[in-house]
Amino acid sequence: MTASVIALAAVGCGESSKSASSEATESGKYSGKGIGLAYDIGGRGDQSFNDAAYAGFEKADKEFGIGGRDVQPSDGESDADKVQRIEELAKAGYNPVIGVGFIYAPAVKEAAAKFPNTTFGIIDDEQVKADNVADLVFSEEQASYLAGVAAAKASKKQHVGFIGGVDIPLIHKFEAGFKQGVESVDKNVKIESQYLTETPAEGGFSSPDKGKEAASGQIEAGADVIYHAAGLSGQGVISEAADNKVWAIGVDSDQYKQSALAKYKDYILGSALKNVGGAVYDLAKSVYEGKPLSGVVRADLKSGGVGFADSNPKYQAMTDVVEAVDKAKQDIIDGKVTVKTS
Repeated sequence: MTASVIALAAVGCGESSKSASSEATESGKYSGKGIGLAYDIGGRGDQSFNDAAYAGFEKADKEFGIGGRDVQPSDGESDADKVQRIEELAKAGYNPVIGVGFIYAPAVKEAAAKFPNTTFGIIDDEQVKADNVADLVFSEEQASYLAGVAAAKASKKQHVGFIGGVDIPLIHKFEAGFKQGVESVDKNVKIESQYLTETPAEGGFSSPDKGKEAASGQIEAGADVIYHAAGLSGQGVISEAADNKVWAIGVDSDQYKQSALAKYKDYILGSALKNVGGAVYDLAKSVYEGKPLSGVVRADLKSGGVGFADSNPKYQAMTDVVEAVDKAKQDIIDGKVTVKTS
């Protein structure tokens, strides 16, 4: 994803900034300095979760001219570092301030109490309860169910794989939905399942080499479609799948369209989408219009907040796969299928 759309100027290591336009500040609606965006592990450039958040940042700036500042995490940082990052953004006048990832929950909780006139957003966590906090969460299991249907229908060997970045409840939702989707097609399909690390600090979301090694093992075991929910580590899953001419299924962003993955795109069957960018944009829009969102804001298949990307022409040509995924999507929306979260 390029930064050319809003011509970001670097203001320090791992940071970029753009001032709010005069139109935005003179509108009378908005008095902040723009969006404050603090990235999750892997940072901007992961072609997945964080880049999806940045897309929402870009869209809001382009539409409202509110500008903002986005800040990268550093390796091995503490919870105190996250608190400091969130509080610095709020103190500097950015509004809303958004923590990209559940790891920011303690920091958002602490900062929200200190800055009651600032709206905070936390992605992938709904434990922080405050009038000035929006909990931006998703029905990831629904998108993962569609990935499971696609994997089972596309597999020639009746053997698929799931690779999760970190062994935590959030990623268990991806695995549960995927397995249920696979089994809805054929209970005899074998499913390989693996988590890269026990904790985020061990690099499960930020180590392409770990993703590559895990994918290699699953391919050797016989899997010919592998779905990852592993952030930056997923780049290793996708490259290994492509090198072995088997299918990969991406996550969060439409990974078929990511420039850094262009040489592997023929082997990206599709991606389980999670509209993180839409959540960032919607929160920024609500603050800009003077009606800030708060409380739990959940995105699902029905609202278009999750889905399955069908950008690859090779996927589109598999009419039986496409029909099965489309039917599964409608069944979930209609309430005929309830997807498990664990």
